[in-house]
Formats: sequence, C-alpha cells, structure tokens
Amino acid sequence: MLGAAAVLGRAVPAAAAPPPAPIASGSHVPALIIGSGYGGSVAALRLAQAGIDVHIIEMGQAWDTPGSDGKIFANTKSPDVRSFWLRTKTKQPVSSFLGFPIDKDVPKYTGILDAEDFSGITVYQGRGVGGGSLVNGGMAVTPPRARFGGVLPSVDANEMYDTYYPRARAGLGVTDIDQSWWETADCYKYARVGRKHAQRSNFDHVFVSNVYDFDYMKAEQAGTVPKSALDAEVIYGNNAGKKSLQKTYLPAAKATNRVAISPLHKVTSVTPRAAGGYTISIEQLNTAGDVVATKTVSADRVFFAAGSVGTSKLLVKLKATGALPNLNNEVGKGWGDNGNVMCGRANHMWDPTGSVQSSIPTTGIDNWAAGGAFAEVAPLPTGIETYASLYLSITNTPNRAEFSYNASTGGVDLSWQKAWKQTSIDMAKTIFNKINSKEGTIYRTDLFGGTKQWQDGLTYHPLGGAVLNKATDNYGRLHGYSGLYVMDGSLIPGNTSVNPFVTITALAERNIENIITTGL
Repeated sequence: MLGAAAVLGRAVPAAAAPPPAPIASGSHVPALIIGSGYGGSVAALRLAQAGIDVHIIEMGQAWDTPGSDGKIFANTKSPDVRSFWLRTKTKQPVSSFLGFPIDKDVPKYTGILDAEDFSGITVYQGRGVGGGSLVNGGMAVTPPRARFGGVLPSVDANEMYDTYYPRARAGLGVTDIDQSWWETADCYKYARVGRKHAQRSNFDHVFVSNVYDFDYMKAEQAGTVPKSALDAEVIYGNNAGKKSLQKTYLPAAKATNRVAISPLHKVTSVTPRAAGGYTISIEQLNTAGDVVATKTVSADRVFFAAGSVGTSKLLVKLKATGALPNLNNEVGKGWGDNGNVMCGRANHMWDPTGSVQSSIPTTGIDNWAAGGAFAEVAPLPTGIETYASLYLSITNTPNRAEFSYNASTGGVDLSWQKAWKQTSIDMAKTIFNKINSKEGTIYRTDLFGGTKQWQDGLTYHPLGGAVLNKATDNYGRLHGYSGLYVMDGSLIPGNTSVNPFVTITALAERNIENIITTGL
C-alpha cells in the first residue's frame, strides 16, 4: 500500500529513464492510461509520483511540431488541414456569417478538433496530447457550492471544496484577470457590452477564472509579443498564452521519468489475462487516419480516460462483444450535453463590440436559480465590427441519453433526441428574451446556418456514460473487474451547471488519491 505522501509526490524517487515510446507490441506496463486529457493527465502524474511507471495511449497527435507557417496550431479565422479530425470539410460551431457559409474544404487529416456526429447532436472534442484542454476557451469555473449536490451527489462537498478543487486549480494554473485592466482593454469591449446588458436586466454578471496567462495578454495588446488570444486562437489550439495540459500536468508527469506517451495510437480492446492484468489491443495511425500497425500489449491496470464519449463507447463495445462481459448495466448510461445551446444577439449601432476581441472569455451571466441557465459571454473574433453578442449557455436540462452497441455496424450509437434541446433553449431564453426586450434587440439569424436563432445541434461539454457510484464505485473503480478504472468526464452524470473541466480535474485528483492510498 502506498501512503498519501506518495500521492503528493513526496519521498518517491524518479525512475532513471522513462518507459520507451511509441509503445512496442509485446510490451508490459504497470499502468496503461487511455487518453491524455484532464483525467488521464492527473492519473499519470499521481501514479508516477507514487513510483509507478505509466504509459499513456493517445489517439491524437502530439502537437509539438510547427507547420509551414511556423506555428503549431491554426487560427480560428483561417481553418486549415490542422483544424479538424479526419474531415474533408470543416464543421465550425458558428457556421455562417452575414448569411454566407464559412466552412471550407480541407484535406483529410488527424487534426485537433473532432466534430463527432451522433443522431441529433454533434459532440466537439479535442484530439491530441492534452485532449480537450487544447481546444477549449480555458474558462476554469468551480460550481457554486450550493449546486454541488446536484452535480455529484455521492461525493463529499467539503473534501472537494477544501482539498481537491484547490489542488486542481493549482495544477491547472488557474488565474483571474486584472479587472481594472479589463475595464479599459479594447479586446474586452464585447464583454463589457455583455455585462451592461445583463445588469440592465437585473441578472448577476460574474467574472470567471481562466487558465490563460493574462500578463501575456496584456503584452499582446501592447504589441510586445506575438498575438495569440488577440489573434482569434482558441478552438483549433492556442500558440502562446493558454496553459493547456501541455504546459501543466503533462510536463510535471514527464519530469518524473516514469511517464511515456504514444500519440496516434488507438485502443480497440481490453480483455482480462489468465495470468492477471489485461491484454490491450492497439492500432497505430498515420496522419490520414489509416491503420499502419496493430499492437498487443499487457498491463497490470488500465485507466479509461478517453473522454466521456471515447470511454463510454469503448466500455459499451467491450461489454457487448464479450471482452468485458462483467461490466454492469450502468455502463453507457447517464450521458448529457451539459445543457449547451448557443445564440447571438444583434446589438444596436451604439453598442459596438469591437473589431479585436480576445478569444478567451472571462465573464458569464448567472440565472441558474431562477431560470436554470448560466451563459458564457463568448467572443466572436471575426476581425471586423459585428455589433453582435454571442453566448454559450449551460442549462439545467434533465435529459440523459444512453450509448448502445450496434451489432450491424460494429459501432456505438447514442440515443440523443434533438427535440430535447428545446428544454435548454427555454432555459436560456429566461436570460436573452428579457435582455432583448429591455434593449430593443433581436436574435441574430445569420450565424448557425439558414435562419436559425439557436445553435441547438452541438455540445462542447460531453459528460456521463460511466457514472460514478453506478457504473463504478464511488472512486472510479469499474464494477466487475479489479484493476480497471474510469478517470474522466464520463463519471459525471450529464451536467455540472458551469464549464466542467475544473470539476473533472478535481474529481480525478480525489479518485486517484483514494485508489493509490487504499492499495493498488
């Protein structure tokens, strides 16, 4: 059994050399982690600090080599081959502007943003070492404590708010913007307009923490460093100021010399070994998505951290096909979209939102108690004045879908119904109908294709599918098997009431500490 000191990285020496990568067929590793997002990165760091060698299998690229423009990541305003995962045409959340479609043809490539289509919904996910941290806006929101019981009812709120949320915030490098600078910064004119309209309608307007380096952003505005957030870098990666997992948990994990990562590798099967532990089948991909090698390795323990969709799909398939038949019937259930819907408002000419907008959001409108909605005041960084306010809402929708194996296709389906989004729209309208009435404004109808007022066909925040204390025990151990764990957003049943990645990280910190200290 390992003590708590080991969990926090004290008194355990680093290995002389890291495990080799890419992983070789026939290898045996003590701990194999599927996915390098928030849960996987936390697990890798803490296991390594406890003296356990770890290998992370990541389906996406490493994103450590600049392209022909000298930058690793593409600009949001000019998507290119790097932008989308194995598509031949981009599928941007804001798909048109002034009525003109803005998606473009691109070569098929293992790009950074996956728009994975299911019946009734498209799920946006990060693809690469660092997972979703590569493509989100960095809004590092801790749910108000009063809401926590509705998010994770089996988890002690005191330990989360006293220990694990602070630990996660420190590990992620969470910071707060200098509000005095924000009040005059040209790049946040759009957010100040959003605040004015919210407050004029008597809504709570709140500042939100982020993982962006705001000192760097000040230098961007001053023109003394290359622009990043002020050059619309966000959903296809950020080249400078944002502290993704590539700059926080993952370097700390690699520094132990006990962690290796194999990018462009995809786990296809996990089965028990007669001798103990598990056999893992892996496909190695090239940048066109072709399988160039198949590998079989073994591990004493396997941590599923491929994100809500990736983990859920894999577990459902493994159960249905007999690879892991003892998984319980909760696997695949409790999936939700965090109540995501988007809208834009057409402001008056006297309310310009700015031609230069920081791509990093810093504020939100909170009407959760009265209307069931929290809305991120989002940027629309087109490079020209739009007189538009854009919002991503998180709503208290009760709708939950289920993943199921489709034997005829060999894939996994999701039972989401697009009509369920109307609940979220109605909740978001408790904010924006009131603002429009007060301001004499209307919804934009040129942003989401056709004349749609709402983007109701997506989620940025997939959650659930292997719910804590149902598909797993109360710390992420999968029922039915010893040595199998879930460490990502699939543990959270569908909604966090705010942007979820801090909660995913804090829960992973809680769970891996218990898993280590109670004996691997």
